[in-house]
Amino acid sequence: MSAPSAAAAPARSPSAIPVLSGIAGIALRYDLILCDVWGVLHDGTVGHRPAGEALIRFRGLAPEGRPRRVILVSNAPRPWPGVQRILDGYGVPREAYDAILTSGDLTRDLIARHPGARVYHLGPERDAPIFEGLDLTLVGAEAAGLVVCTGLFDDTRETEDDYAEALAAFRARGVPMICANPDLVVERDKKLIPCAGLIAAAYAKIGGEVVYAGKPYRPVYEAALEQAGALDGAGPPETARVLAIGDALRTDIAGAAAFGIPSLLVARGIHAEELGVLGEHDRLGDAAAWLARQSVHPDALIERLVW
Repeated sequence: MSAPSAAAAPARSPSAIPVLSGIAGIALRYDLILCDVWGVLHDGTVGHRPAGEALIRFRGLAPEGRPRRVILVSNAPRPWPGVQRILDGYGVPREAYDAILTSGDLTRDLIARHPGARVYHLGPERDAPIFEGLDLTLVGAEAAGLVVCTGLFDDTRETEDDYAEALAAFRARGVPMICANPDLVVERDKKLIPCAGLIAAAYAKIGGEVVYAGKPYRPVYEAALEQAGALDGAGPPETARVLAIGDALRTDIAGAAAFGIPSLLVARGIHAEELGVLGEHDRLGDAAAWLARQSVHPDALIERLVW
């Protein structure tokens, strides 16, 4: 198992990156929006109503050869129905999107390539639905032939350092890992919470074999565009007509750039503190200096996803 790599993004001048007040002015350029979920549609505690409304308005635009579609692309380590239930709970309207694609869905496909696998689940019990219906046996760490990491057992107090001994034992036996969520951190109630990507990075650092399911890796974008094509029976849309929206440079923006699709960075997400918009009354100012320090750049920046 080897991890697909995200290519380096082409250089863009930070001073030339526009800051949008809404997406209305650019929406007609696109047939498909690939929209991140956590950090864009909700913050882990409350849904962002204007974001859902913006996606509904986009979907309502007159088609230019094909209908306007929205696919939610999430690094959540659970199958899409679980994410939909969460969105329902936050009040995100189902009219805001056509489909959901998750890292959990891709992880299930990867596990299915190992029929009869003896799997150790490294992550919280709430992610257990990722294994439902698959040909595998869940076992303890010492008996595992495959590790599926969905997160930390307790992300409120643990760090990747708490897993050093367990990871060393897996590495000594050459046990491969599937990372079901490449995110390093996610925002929850204005705090950054560690994710499975930190565990996977620690494992890779000591020579462990890791394959990642989700952004910024190419297979998730291929799957999303294929899904969009299947919705209309028209094949995948042109990449120039696809817009990726997200709040993370490392995943949302880097992945879009590597795949060759335009991207829009939402400032009020995991980079909110760096961009000076952590407080409710803060306003996004000139971000050129911050962008100049980054290795990858979006095509545009917006404080929140709004129409």
